Amino acid sequence: MACIQPRIVRDVVSLDASATCADAVRLMTERGIGSVGVRRGAKLVGLVTERDLVAALSAGADAGRTRLADAMRPDLPAVPSSATEGECAQVMRTRRTRHLAVTEGGEIVGLISMLDLVDLVVEDKQWSIDQLESYIRGGRALQLSEPLRTVFQHALPAVS
Repeated sequence: MACIQPRIVRDVVSLDASATCADAVRLMTERGIGSVGVRRGAKLVGLVTERDLVAALSAGADAGRTRLADAMRPDLPAVPSSATEGECAQVMRTRRTRHLAVTEGGEIVGLISMLDLVDLVVEDKQWSIDQLESYIRGGRALQLSEPLRTVFQHALPAVS
């Protein structure tokens, strides 16, 4: 299984913990993203996802007054940066989320989404397919993809 390292989003779009849910909704809508990092100062301390915002608002929170610090999950689902796509998928399934914080040395250094995992799996599977095709064709994939010429082509008159 492939390591998530190349797909970790390290430049996380984030807001301060004191920003409101309405601020997060606007930012997610503008950027077309499903989660926003939550920071205190320069340190990333969590994530707020679309589901977190929906849960907070359906529980009666005022989007214009509720701080992100109050809307984010206290038990943030996270994986180490050395995790595989299979490990991430398992955490996403058991924790019922589409976004995971990625940690290194106990600090949040980025995030990975379900779409990032899909891209990684597709890329990994395509590499495997390419390797198998090359093996089957004896490493001559280019030659074998050219039009077939008959064994007796040299005996045929040249066509001008």
